[in-house]
Amino acid sequence: MLAAVDTLWWVAGGWALELFCEYPHRSHKDLDIGVLRQHAPLVLAALDAWEFFEARNGSLFRLAAGEVPNAAANSLWGRPNGQTTWTLELVLDESDADRWVFRRNPAITMPLAHAIRRSSEGIPYLAPEIQLLYKARDARPEDQADFKCCAPLLDSQALKWLQEAIGNSDPNHQWLPALANLCAEG
Repeated sequence: MLAAVDTLWWVAGGWALELFCEYPHRSHKDLDIGVLRQHAPLVLAALDAWEFFEARNGSLFRLAAGEVPNAAANSLWGRPNGQTTWTLELVLDESDADRWVFRRNPAITMPLAHAIRRSSEGIPYLAPEIQLLYKARDARPEDQADFKCCAPLLDSQALKWLQEAIGNSDPNHQWLPALANLCAEG
């Protein structure tokens, strides 16, 4: 669907972690695709057979064709025109020049060249340490499963980055002891 889009995009969410692990470890309800907020109009134009809704303040608001997403929206829910099942979520990420910026804490950054990885098949996906940082906020059962499966596969640099990023966001987070153990082992 996005092969012809001439801008940066990547697989996000649980599927990104499965691309990193190189094997499936749980089921998924939809596909999350990440884009830089400023590139959202290009991606939306390429998906003209889809309808998208902004997720803002716990409600969904339909985007008209050509409409730019509201600055308060962090994701867009999508489905093929005329369908009722949500199958795609466009996650809007922030950047500052060539750096990915964590929207929940702009002090947490990473060079875009490291934030977006490629699978052995060439599929772009969000770095697992960033995806786990996003998942750390609520730590639902599927997020716990993703952490348990993926964190031990991170290299020492990624583990340290994730430990610091989570510690800066929530110094009492339940994953920090496990990350400290993994860092000590690595």
